[in-house]
Amino acid sequence: MNNPKVIVALDFPGAKAAMQLVEKLDPSLCRLKVGKELFTRSGPSLVKDMVASGFDVFLDLKFHDIPNTVARACEAAAELGVWMVNVHSMGGIAMMQAARDVLSDDDAPLLIAVTLLTSSGEKELSDLGVSQSPAEFVKRLATMAKMAGLDGVVCSAQETSMLKKHCGEGFVLVTPGIRPESAAADDQNRIMTPKRAIEHGSDYLVIGRPVTQVDDPVAVLCEINAQI
Repeated sequence: MNNPKVIVALDFPGAKAAMQLVEKLDPSLCRLKVGKELFTRSGPSLVKDMVASGFDVFLDLKFHDIPNTVARACEAAAELGVWMVNVHSMGGIAMMQAARDVLSDDDAPLLIAVTLLTSSGEKELSDLGVSQSPAEFVKRLATMAKMAGLDGVVCSAQETSMLKKHCGEGFVLVTPGIRPESAAADDQNRIMTPKRAIEHGSDYLVIGRPVTQVDDPVAVLCEINAQI
């Protein structure tokens, strides 16, 4: 596949376990996501190793700070050679624009914004004093990201159909909470199968434990890719 749709979430406690899996995988089958725990423990060198192995890496650190700090962090991420980096949309338009300004070159990573985590639902929004439904709140945050000039957002697959219509076909939608029918929901609330997610407008699917916690991850990836 020239444009793998599956992004494998490397939710491991350290570099050794992560690389043991990565060595089994093929860049033609998937991309990789490095999140907060793995990056905090193993740092930029691990990301560079993955990039050097031919993988597109999504650095999922959800930067959320004052505009200048986020801009500098995004600039540092780009220097690692990552394919995609993200910020948190609730940091506001000025923060997102600052990130956009430093990642404006043609060879810069894709810049996307997190909307509402897939572990959150109406109760979590209510606890924050937000009266909007999850879908309405996601739409609002995605609109802000588009206004700031970002390439797309992270959202639940349940919002992709709506966001494709609202933000346009070129606006990239990355969806976590993807579970094959045979997999457990784990700690995700707003989930969907790979095939349905693509049909609803997802551009890239973030899949973790259904791939990383099985005996034959390549077979699972091939099955998912065949379905989508």
